[in-house]
Amino acid sequence: MSDIKRYDDREIRCPKLGHELTFAYCRREGGELPCVRAIRCWEGFFPVESFLREILSPDARESFLRQTPPDKLTSLLDLIAKAQKRREG
Repeated sequence: MSDIKRYDDREIRCPKLGHELTFAYCRREGGELPCVRAIRCWEGFFPVESFLREILSPDARESFLRQTPPDKLTSLLDLIAKAQKRREG
């Protein structure tokens, strides 16, 4: 297995959250899985698809590829709920 953190310091503007994020966040945004949009967002910056193929187990890779991005309303409601939880806690 390769150095899993080799691209972690790279930054781009996240279209989902609206601010700068590192690849480290995207790589683990889904808990055990990368963000569903990781390939689309990072493909112009480094070979993200081959990197993910390298670091994910076959089962994790299959789960990652089966993910579908939530629609915009669902994403927005989820972000609001997370913000409210952070504010309360």
